[in-house]
Amino acid sequence: MFRFVQHSTTILPTRQLGKTGVTLPILGFGTAAAGRRLNTGDAVRLYETAFRAGITYFDTAPEFAGYGKAQIQLSHLLKHVRSQVFLVTKCYEPDGERALQLLERSLKELGTTYADVVFVHSVGADKMDPKIVFSKHGTYAALMKAKALGLARFVGLSGHNRPSRFLQALRHVEIDVLLSAINFVDRHTYNFEEQVWPAAAHANIGLIAMKVFGGAQHPSPSTLSHSQMPGEYHDLAFRYALSQPHVCCATIGMATPRELDENLVRARNFRPLSVGEGRRLYDAGALLARLWADHLGPVS
Repeated sequence: MFRFVQHSTTILPTRQLGKTGVTLPILGFGTAAAGRRLNTGDAVRLYETAFRAGITYFDTAPEFAGYGKAQIQLSHLLKHVRSQVFLVTKCYEPDGERALQLLERSLKELGTTYADVVFVHSVGADKMDPKIVFSKHGTYAALMKAKALGLARFVGLSGHNRPSRFLQALRHVEIDVLLSAINFVDRHTYNFEEQVWPAAAHANIGLIAMKVFGGAQHPSPSTLSHSQMPGEYHDLAFRYALSQPHVCCATIGMATPRELDENLVRARNFRPLSVGEGRRLYDAGALLARLWADHLGPVS
């Protein structure tokens, strides 16, 4: 029988994901970049390398949400190690019935019967009107039904903008996990870490950071390394995200072995920001925020 074994020489630090009782490495693998840019063979090899290095959190979504063939590619890894992977997918669809159909298609692509977390995705987007999403016929209710049916272990909310929508949702619905854009630049624009995360942490909701390096440039350059943030800040940006109170892990999009290696080093060597580093990063972030503006969408 084929056996896929992790053999990392240096164990990644781990943290607990809120009230879920799950413990995860502080580095998660975002599959959007690989799904869009790599052929299946290269993508699968990268996922396998990440898994062997100790990454067990894999974040994905359907092709129309910008993830290319990531779900189909990831299925090649999952068929060997499904029980050892914490699998995340997303429903970027306000209508509940369509969201369930989307989830079922995603699970089929992934070659599994369940996801560990399904996110009501991009809650701040114009498409995701809260009056629909959180109605009795909306996506949230449908995913809670999916959870009851065993199609998902946990249900969460994800998003990049309009933090007020998340605060309002937290007052009225129960979720297990929150996935937010967290970096020292967008702190000055969207500020999920100070506006939304304290309320989520009070409810012991698991917190996961994304867009740690600001997300992709638009238009994207021809190279695979295309983050919004200058590379000189990447080490500090990683430490900033993982220094936020109650955060479990940071999910980072990677499409090359070099990107994977760099982020593994950051995770293995992680140390919290000092007070002085935090102050300097605050000032640097304020300057960059003037250039980035509301690049992730409307603030309110």
